[in-house]
Amino acid sequence: MNIAVIFAGGSGTRMNTKSRPKQFLDLNGKPIIIYTIELFDNHPEIDGIVVVCLEEWIPYLIKMLKKFEINKVVRIVSGGDSGQQSIFNGLCVAEDYASEKCDKDTIVLIHDGVRPLITETTITDNIRKVEECGSCITVVPATETFVVKQADGNFEIPRRSDCVLARAPQSFYLKDIIEAHRRCQKEGLSDFIDSCSMMSYYGYRLGIVEGPMENIKITTPTDYFVLRAMVEVHENQQIFGIY
Repeated sequence: MNIAVIFAGGSGTRMNTKSRPKQFLDLNGKPIIIYTIELFDNHPEIDGIVVVCLEEWIPYLIKMLKKFEINKVVRIVSGGDSGQQSIFNGLCVAEDYASEKCDKDTIVLIHDGVRPLITETTITDNIRKVEECGSCITVVPATETFVVKQADGNFEIPRRSDCVLARAPQSFYLKDIIEAHRRCQKEGLSDFIDSCSMMSYYGYRLGIVEGPMENIKITTPTDYFVLRAMVEVHENQQIFGIY
C-alpha cells in the first residue's frame, strides 16, 4: 500500500496574506492545496491520502475536496505546534489506516501541500526507490555555488556537481519513519528541518531521485507568480499541444 501524507498546516507568514493561509490561495478558482492533492489522487499507485491541516480550515478543505471530486483522502488531521509534530500526527493516522488494511509494508510519501508542480513520474520514482533501498528523497541539481561556514570561521566551498537540493516528496517505509519520530520524542529532539534529516541522523540509508526543477515550494509572492505562469503553460499544452 502507498499512502501520501500531505502537510498543509503552515500559516504562510512569508506570503504576507491576510485573508487565508498560502495553501488555500486560489489560482484560477482552485486552491493551491487542491492542485497538490490532485496529483496524488490521480496517480494509479496511490491508495490513500492523509492531509495534515490547520484545524480551523478543515471544514473548508472538506468542502473543496467534495467540489473538486477528490476521492482518495482517507483521513484529515489537525497539525501540531511544529512541522515535525504535524508530520508525526499525519503518520500516526496513516499507521492506523494501514493497520485497518492489514498492510505491514506500507510506503508513505511525505509531501508539502504547497508543492503543486511535481509530476506523476516523480511519484512513481519515489515508490520504486523505496522498494529498492528503503527510502527516497526527491532532489534537484544545485545551480549555484554553496559556501559552507565552518566552526572556526573559515569557509568550505564544495564542488557544485557534488551538491543537490532536497525537495519533496520524501518517502519511506511507514514503519521506519514513524519509528524515527518516536525515537525523537523519547530523546527530546524536536528541531529536524525535514524527514530526510531525521532519517540520516538515525543512520538510515537514503536513496535519491531527481525531480523536476519547477518543483518549488510556494512560500513567497514571487513563488506564487511562478506557479501561475507554470499552470498557464500546462493549460496551453493541453489546449494547443504546445511543448
